[in-house]
Amino acid sequence: MGRMISSDIPRIKTEVQVMFFDTDCAAVVHNIAYLRFIEIARTLLAEQLGMGLTQMADAQKYPVVVRTEIDYRRAAKLGDRLVIEGWLDRVERVRFWCAFRIVRPADEAVIAESRQMLAVIEMPSAKLLRLPEEWDKYRSSNAVAG
Repeated sequence: MGRMISSDIPRIKTEVQVMFFDTDCAAVVHNIAYLRFIEIARTLLAEQLGMGLTQMADAQKYPVVVRTEIDYRRAAKLGDRLVIEGWLDRVERVRFWCAFRIVRPADEAVIAESRQMLAVIEMPSAKLLRLPEEWDKYRSSNAVAG
């Protein structure tokens, strides 16, 4: 993480506010809440990639998380407004990586950075699928990151 990203790579940015249910007894964001923030960003990113919620349900084809890497850099606290950026980081034949960065704009602190490996399956058989052909254009840009 940390390299420049090509402008033609799908990218999203969204904002969340830290709520009571995101925090522990010290009003610090619990580690599991960051995964929920990333889930929001990943869902928005999937929509840009042609996998909107209703499209996935209609086609019965879903991206599934195979691996999550997360580095916690700073603590976020109750009431913080956070910006989550997400982008398509790498595309392979049957799996792809999305990367995420969570920043607190008030002080520009990087709160967390994450990467997730995903694959696409078809339900109800849970059959692993090759990534869509239209994603081939992203394969030539595999050296991207945010």
